[in-house]
Amino acid sequence: MYKEYDVIVVGAGHAGCEAAHSAAQMGSKVLLVTMNMNTIAQMSCNPAMGGVAKGQIVREVDALGGMSGIISDKTMIQFRMLNRSKGPAMWSPRCQSDRMRFAEEWRMALEQNQNVDFWQEMVSGLLIEDNKVVGVKTQMNIEFKAKSVVLTNGTFLNGLIHIGEKNFGGGRTSEARSTGITEQLVSIGFEAGRMKTGTPPRVDGRSLDYSKMEEQKGDENPSKFSYLETENLKSQRSCWITYTNQEVHDVLKTGFDKSPMFAGRIKGLGPRYCPSVEDKINRFADKDRHQIFVEPEGWNTVEMYINGFSTSLPEDVQYEALKKIPGFENVRMFRPGYAIEYDFFPPTQLKSTLETKLVENLFFAGQINGTTGYEEAACQGLMAGINAHQKAQGLEEFVLNRSEAYIGVLIDDLINKGTDEPYRMFTSRAEYRTLLRQDNADIRLTEKGYKIGLASEERLNNVRTKIEKSAELIEKLKVVKVSPKEVNEKLQALGTAELREKVSLWSLLRRPNIEIKDLRTLTDDVENLFAEYKEEVLEQAEINVKYESYIEKEQLMVNKLQRLEHLNIPEDFDYMQLKTISIEGRQKLTKIRPQTIGQASRISGVSVSDVSVLMLYMGR
Repeated sequence: MYKEYDVIVVGAGHAGCEAAHSAAQMGSKVLLVTMNMNTIAQMSCNPAMGGVAKGQIVREVDALGGMSGIISDKTMIQFRMLNRSKGPAMWSPRCQSDRMRFAEEWRMALEQNQNVDFWQEMVSGLLIEDNKVVGVKTQMNIEFKAKSVVLTNGTFLNGLIHIGEKNFGGGRTSEARSTGITEQLVSIGFEAGRMKTGTPPRVDGRSLDYSKMEEQKGDENPSKFSYLETENLKSQRSCWITYTNQEVHDVLKTGFDKSPMFAGRIKGLGPRYCPSVEDKINRFADKDRHQIFVEPEGWNTVEMYINGFSTSLPEDVQYEALKKIPGFENVRMFRPGYAIEYDFFPPTQLKSTLETKLVENLFFAGQINGTTGYEEAACQGLMAGINAHQKAQGLEEFVLNRSEAYIGVLIDDLINKGTDEPYRMFTSRAEYRTLLRQDNADIRLTEKGYKIGLASEERLNNVRTKIEKSAELIEKLKVVKVSPKEVNEKLQALGTAELREKVSLWSLLRRPNIEIKDLRTLTDDVENLFAEYKEEVLEQAEINVKYESYIEKEQLMVNKLQRLEHLNIPEDFDYMQLKTISIEGRQKLTKIRPQTIGQASRISGVSVSDVSVLMLYMGR
């Protein structure tokens, strides 16, 4: 009755959408199975994309040919480049999104792809033959066959929602949980665990007094995520900042005895860097206030997201505490915050392609791997979709290493170190962050995306033009010189040392307090020199000039360590025979079975001396 597919994707959140899009765009026939067609690409938590390190991931997804950047650009209501006062390695794009339009645009994008079919139903199990997945089975006992299957179940696997002393099954508020898959996978040898996340209450924006809050506007000249010619924002909606106070904390404390977290009813570990408001009060008892961001949910809705007030306390306690926040005195609550527990599978059970080690052709992506965040989910979905397609078509695997992308850092961390709490990406996790900037994701990744058939020729031409024009501009900066007479007055006004002789624009730009926009004001000739170049070319040239020595130094480090990534370890290598390696080291190596010496060196519990022994044994 139903034809066989190349790839089946289970779940249509951020990971599932990117997985379905990438596999279909590359030529696979894809079935996207979701429990509810109306919640495709639902922003379950805050209506925003990007942020510190997360913005870099969205740009990497876009550079490879994914859709998250394009959808974000089409549906954003505010844009900010975070950390602009710091070096470019820290610049991180972030946008507020229109929640309803974001989901709508994603669904439209998938529906316009002729290679994507849809089915609305719960998947209750996998079809497995000889340790290979061959399809899925639904709640109605319908079987769909496939060469590869990608599981992106989010918080739905045995999801349990907590509000105060109440708890009930669900994957999201008012949505049923998914059952059957965890039990089946555990029965064949997979290890599973429980994690917890939460969300704040939503309120009626018409009931708030914004005069008591601090307005947070978007950037004056907003940028965007995609390297394609998506439109820049013409107008923006503001967010607002307010704070909790001692009164708020006192009200919240009255509900602590009914807190599912403090009472021990929640067993799963929550995200350390996004704690609930009751957790913040408990852990940081010395703080008399905590910041609250009031974020609009879209262009044409009054619903507001209360960022910083995630909670699972009883709904009446939530409401009474909200009323004590400045500007919230007359607040009307749409729905309370809640916590949700769900199953995940420790990601050390995965290969670097996100394929499981136990079952061939089965891939995991998103929160099922213990991560948190739309961006982390999207990039895993993209990589799982790519590799599910490659496997289905008998093509070589596609893997990014730590020096190539934040995506590479994330996956490498997951499969080698695992995680016992929701994993969130930070710039500090990347040792090569000077190389992994948001501005150069296209230079790093677009050609790779093009070679596997995902990134378009338009993208490739754009990035080649950018590289050529940036190099051309840098050469001009080295050639064009200015004299003291021409520029000293303006240099003095900029607070930098005056010239004693002619120097090149390149030399001036290397000064820490001179930017390209300052050079443009020096003389009319210099202004004309820059006129023909796009903003992204100017930015690229400026970063390459200013940070040339840092970039070269980091690249040398990459080259030095890269040789370890090419030292392959036989798949059936017996680590237990190496008696001079620590017991913990042998156990971790046997469990994770690294593919290379480089991967082995990053497994927690494997020491430098253990790696040295391993290299000696292999004749290195």
